[in-house]
Amino acid sequence: MCIILLLASVGVFAQTNEELTYRRNALAEAMIYHSEDTFGRNIQEAFEAIPISDKYDDHSIGIRIIDNDYIPNVRKKSHGLVKAQFGKSLNKEDVRLNGEMLERILNNADCAKWMVARWFGWDRAYIESLQADTQMPEDIKDSLLLDAMTMNMRLIQQRGQYNASDLDVMLAGHTARGIAALSDAGEELIGNTFMLINDITYVTTEERAAVAKLTMNIIGGVLDAFTGGQGGRDMAKTGGQIADSFTGFTVRTHSYLYQLDWNDSIAAIFYDRYYTATPNREKALAFLEDSTSFRVKYVAHEYEYDGKAELKGKYDRRELVKTICARSIDKNIAALQLAYEDFKVKTPVYEIVTNDKGKVLGYSAKIGLKEGITEQSKFQVIERVIDPVTQTSTYKHIADLKPVKGQIWDNRYNAVIEDAKDANLNATLFKKTGGGEILPGMLIIEGKYKKVTQ
Repeated sequence: MCIILLLASVGVFAQTNEELTYRRNALAEAMIYHSEDTFGRNIQEAFEAIPISDKYDDHSIGIRIIDNDYIPNVRKKSHGLVKAQFGKSLNKEDVRLNGEMLERILNNADCAKWMVARWFGWDRAYIESLQADTQMPEDIKDSLLLDAMTMNMRLIQQRGQYNASDLDVMLAGHTARGIAALSDAGEELIGNTFMLINDITYVTTEERAAVAKLTMNIIGGVLDAFTGGQGGRDMAKTGGQIADSFTGFTVRTHSYLYQLDWNDSIAAIFYDRYYTATPNREKALAFLEDSTSFRVKYVAHEYEYDGKAELKGKYDRRELVKTICARSIDKNIAALQLAYEDFKVKTPVYEIVTNDKGKVLGYSAKIGLKEGITEQSKFQVIERVIDPVTQTSTYKHIADLKPVKGQIWDNRYNAVIEDAKDANLNATLFKKTGGGEILPGMLIIEGKYKKVTQ
């Protein structure tokens, strides 16, 4: 008999409770900074203020900005990635070269190793700050480093809803249950760790055929408005009306997706050579020195550009850039999760919606336009099932859903500020198109999920 893991009973999820616990994929994000772009620094500042999507667990490892000036050029020029130019977009070969170059950069920086380290309780920023501290007495520093580099299973237990004893590595070597649980955690959690690199570039008005070239006076006024400078106030007067309604700020975003390479053989290396739940200097140093066992692999690319995009409402300049960049990245994430199976977003059924007589009107979930949902989108309802013998997870297909017309939540970044039509829905309503009984806590996933086995 299999055990079906529901997250809660029917009565638990009210609309005021948004603390839904379920297995998300883990995601870190970084961007390429272009110093030559007119608003490159503004885009960087905006990106650093954009939070990781709440549909993924934040697995940041301290790498947020990659300076294009220091990237070896893939075309053997001076520096930098292949960049789309006026009148010429990136072709498949350009994208491939960029993707492979960024993979080399991430692996040369040991990103995969630090992704693994974070799963097991290491804090990269803290460890590196200790290592760099020249004022701290060496004996104290050594003791703190040894404690900081002792591993644990707390994050895996928390994100995977495992029993702590099942993940005790000291027992895992002696019990089939412990080994199976670790294998399941590897496949379901550690192996679904991703890094998304966003190459965001400002689209000038010259690149939009529908917009005439602005004069340098107007450009100067807009730039001062962004930077808060004083020197362009006179120029800003010339272009004041355009600057005040500056909703045409547009970016093109190429997003490159990387996945942590994790399998049984890599897991065996880690657990056998490096994992230690008690302070062990030799294992910790050996893990730090290993530059070959842990890698990320380039798995997918997505491109977003909407030359007709406009924002409604009033924005200050910083918030405008942040909103444009956030929405552009969200569009790419939505497309990537449909294109790449392991990156798919699973979301709990939030509430069964009924009328006064108890008739089921539909099922709500906390996803919407931000995740790319349209009236044509199709979803599966699945249950996570754990086998009590093998301790491994499988997914069972329960039912099929589609969004209800006019009930798709506008949860895009700052949609409420714009007073967008459906920004106050708080969830998207779905209707069942086939299948069995749906309960809160079951998961919905867009498209057909290949890992469904029943």
